[in-house]
Amino acid sequence: MTFEEKADARARRPTPHVRVVHLAAPVFRALANGDLAAANAVSPVPLSAYFVGPESRPVWQTRSKQVEEDPASAAWVTGVIWDERKQIAVGQAGYHGPPDSEGMVEIGYAVDPAYRRRGYARAALETLLQRAVREPEVRTVRVSISPDNVASLQLAGQQGFTEVGEQWDEEDGLEIIYEVDAQRR
Repeated sequence: MTFEEKADARARRPTPHVRVVHLAAPVFRALANGDLAAANAVSPVPLSAYFVGPESRPVWQTRSKQVEEDPASAAWVTGVIWDERKQIAVGQAGYHGPPDSEGMVEIGYAVDPAYRRRGYARAALETLLQRAVREPEVRTVRVSISPDNVASLQLAGQQGFTEVGEQWDEEDGLEIIYEVDAQRR
């Protein structure tokens, strides 16, 4: 199968129906500590080993501290990408926090490698964009993407994001910053 045929097949594949399941402080703590059994004991959905793996733990450590300091942020920050039809957790997605004083929220997402290239990132991003549009205090939605992450760069462009700058992230290195006006979507 050629690259073009594969791209056509992906384009015809229906977008999965997902929701972002928000987590509570005890789940964040357990995930931050790498304790999958403890996380599953208090999580609203079952989680796989991906959620305590090396790609995920730094996110949960950050979010655990954030929710401890500001419990209300739990309704905004990273949660679980939950496939409603298959009843499985396929990744993580959410905002970096509630809207800032300018009405900006930043989206972050990551899909478990076992579920990549199936439309989950697109579905999660669309779900988060839909929420941003419904929230009157949100005016701008931001994503920051490594210049090497071609799939996410293409996805951001398809969703109307435009490049507004770049930044250096201590964990991720160089990131290109993209934004979209939430009220014009």
